Amino acid sequence: MLITKFWYPIDFLHRYDFIFLAAILFQVILLVFRLESKQEALVIIIFHIVATIMELFKTSDAIGSWTYPEEYVFGIGNVPLFTGFMYSAVGSYIARIWRIFDFKFSYYPQRSYTVVLVALIYINFFTHHFIWDFRWVLIGVTVLLYYKTNIYFLLDKKHRYMPLLVGWFLVALFIWFAENIATYANIWIYPNQSAEWKMVSFSKLTSWYMLMLLSFVLITLIHDIEIYDRESKR
Repeated sequence: MLITKFWYPIDFLHRYDFIFLAAILFQVILLVFRLESKQEALVIIIFHIVATIMELFKTSDAIGSWTYPEEYVFGIGNVPLFTGFMYSAVGSYIARIWRIFDFKFSYYPQRSYTVVLVALIYINFFTHHFIWDFRWVLIGVTVLLYYKTNIYFLLDKKHRYMPLLVGWFLVALFIWFAENIATYANIWIYPNQSAEWKMVSFSKLTSWYMLMLLSFVLITLIHDIEIYDRESKR
């Protein structure tokens, strides 16, 4: 995306459409070379749909949370279709590293509670434009559910661990860095960036943190929550 901001030589294809077609090709490569399973791809497609619905709402003329300033053919309303791949890339990343690092957990909360939580988080992405924003309440509930949960990951033949809440924050932080690069590359822009680029507000971290939780819980629907055995260290 950053390269195409400074150098994009294809005259007959809009840049947004090129990114969309490139994303499809990359997804096909992942499946053909079995870097991603069909089950993982199905969950990612679901996430793609969920994200696109939110994008249609957020970019509507009535809401205008952000805009996609360039032209495109492959799109719905104000949303170019490559945007769903940006969200589903988060899900794809989680699904892959889950297998690669052999994730295990301690004190993971009951799955039904986590599903209800992320459903409320998703609803809040819409309703906070009309009623009070419940994000801090939802983050508080997240802390109550996960404060004891550790994630164990295989590194150098040994399972190491960190608090899951910290892990999500670190990933959300890097997504925020990527968001700054993306807005600088004119992939999308916020209203305060329409005249000139400015750094994305640090407050956006809360949105990315909740998105991380949403992505993670969706992936738990295809991956078993394995409990780390402290005695055998497996």
